[in-house]
This record gives sequence, C-alpha cells and structure tokens, in this order.
Amino acid sequence: MGILSWIVVGLIAGWLAGLVVRGGGYGLIGNIVVGIVGALIGGFLAGSLFNVPDAVNGINLTSILVAFLGAVVLILLLGAVAPRRSRA
Repeated sequence: MGILSWIVVGLIAGWLAGLVVRGGGYGLIGNIVVGIVGALIGGFLAGSLFNVPDAVNGINLTSILVAFLGAVVLILLLGAVAPRRSRA
C-alpha cells in the first residue's frame, strides 16, 4: 500500500475513532498519526487473532474498518496510560 493510501486510510480511521471515543480527538495531524498506527495495530491483530493476511491493503471499506478498530484500541490505550489533565 502506498504512502498516500496509508495517509488517507489513517485520516479517515483516526477521525472516526476520535468521534467514537469520547475526548479522543488529537487534531488533524494527530488523528492521521493515530489512524496510521491504528492501521498497523489493527492489521497485526487481524492477522494474529483472525488469521487474515494483509488486512489493510488499500483504500477500501475493509482497510478503513481494520484501521478504525486499531485506532480505537490505540486511543483507549493512550487514555489508560496517560489520562488527560483537567483544565481548572
């Protein structure tokens, strides 16, 4: 998958994950990074748990879904490790 495809899938997946996970938005660049890393995590989990080879393989619904699920896992892990500070 080309770098442009990774960026597009990462943008979509990171944006969707930021909407679903409350308080998970990290801005445009942060959502792209979260989406790309989420695609890596989602692809690894899909391959390990469900024996799906090459789960993220272009700009398609399956790739976006796998990247989205990986991004949600990443945001939840980030929230558990480093919770946001309240602004008082």
